Amino acid sequence: MTTIDGEVEAGFEPVREAFAANFDQHGDIGAAVCVYRDGRPVVDLWGGEADPDTGRPWERDTLQLVYSATKGATATAAHLLTQRGVLDLDATVAKYWPEFAANGKADIPVRWLLSHQAGLVALDEPVPLADALTWQPMVAALAAQRPLWTPGTAHGYHGRTWGWLVGEVIRRASGRTPGSFFAEEIADLLGLDFFIGLPASEGDRVSRMVYQQPEVDLTAVPPEEIPPELRELVAAWRDPNSFSNRAFRVTAPAEIDFNSPEVQAAELPASNGIGTARALARMYAALIGEVDGVRLFTPETLAAATKEQAGGLDQVMVTPSRFSSGYMLPTETNRMIGPDSFGHTGRGGSLGFADPEYGIAFGYVMNNIIGGPNDVRASCLVEAVRRSLA
Repeated sequence: MTTIDGEVEAGFEPVREAFAANFDQHGDIGAAVCVYRDGRPVVDLWGGEADPDTGRPWERDTLQLVYSATKGATATAAHLLTQRGVLDLDATVAKYWPEFAANGKADIPVRWLLSHQAGLVALDEPVPLADALTWQPMVAALAAQRPLWTPGTAHGYHGRTWGWLVGEVIRRASGRTPGSFFAEEIADLLGLDFFIGLPASEGDRVSRMVYQQPEVDLTAVPPEEIPPELRELVAAWRDPNSFSNRAFRVTAPAEIDFNSPEVQAAELPASNGIGTARALARMYAALIGEVDGVRLFTPETLAAATKEQAGGLDQVMVTPSRFSSGYMLPTETNRMIGPDSFGHTGRGGSLGFADPEYGIAFGYVMNNIIGGPNDVRASCLVEAVRRSLA
C-alpha cells in the first residue's frame, strides 16, 4: 500500500480516501493533490514514487510537468496584462505583432487566439524541433501561416500552437518572455513552485513521467466494431490529414520527449509548465479571492476572463468543448465542481481549476500519463471534493 503524506482538514477526508484509491485501483505511481477553500489550503497530499526506475520517493516539493494545464497559467498572465491596461484582447494581434497580419490574419483579435478560434492549429510545414525550442523560428512560421478555417467561424483546440501564439503576444506587449513574466509577476508574488522554462537548478526535483499504452487501440479496431458515438472521433484519428492529427505534428519530429532536460528548459507556454499541485491550487485560489493578502484578479477581470467565448463541436478534439479566453469551461465529460468552474486539464490527467461559487481551487499532478476515457483519477478526486462540500 502506498504511503500518503500531507494534511487534510476535517470534512475533506473523502479526498484522502479517493487519493489513496487512485494508487490502489486506478494506476497512480507518484502524484499530489491540493485543494484551497476560501483562500487557504484544506487538502495537501502527496505519495508514491517520483521515479519508478530508481525508487526515488515523491516528496512535498517534487515537481511535475503538467502538459496543457500550463495553458491556465499562461492565460492568467495574459489577463493580468489586460487588467493593467497593457493588453487589449479585442485589439488585433497585429497591433502587438505586426508580422502576424500576413496571409489574411490582419483582423484576428487577440481573444480568438486565447479561445482557439484563429484556425492556426497546424502548420503547412512543421518546424524542426530543435528550432522550435528556441522560440523565434516557430513564431515566424505561425506569423506566415494561413488560417485553416475562416477565423471566428469555428473553434478547435490549438494544442501546441496556442503557447507560441499567446506567448508571443505576451512577449510583445510586456517586453518579457511568457515564462519570465509568469515568474516575476505571479509565481514570485504568490510563492509558487511553478515554472514555464525550468531553471537548471530545479531539475533534480522533477518527477519522471511514465507513459501507459491504452488497453485497446481503437485505430486498429474494424470500423463496424467501434461504438457509434466514437466513430467520428476514431475516423479523425485514422486520417493523417485531419486537424486532430495535424494539430500535434507542428514540429519535426512530431513526438517530443518531455522528460528531456532540453525540452523542460525551453518555454512552451501551452505544454511544459512544471510545478506542484499546491502551486496550481494556490494560483487559482488567488484568481477568485485573497491568498495571504494577494489577489491576482479583480472581480471585473475574473468575470471577463471566465466568460464563454467558444462552444460546441471542437474541430480538433471532435467532441463538444467550451472555452473562455484561455480557460476550459465545464462540459458533461469535465464537470469540475459547478457551472461557474474554470481551469485547464493536461495530457495524462493533470488538472487545475477554481470555482468562485464554492470558493474552491484545485490542483492535481501525476507522473503516470494515462489519459482517455478510462482515466478516472482526476474525476474521482473532484467528486470527493464535491462530496466534502455537501
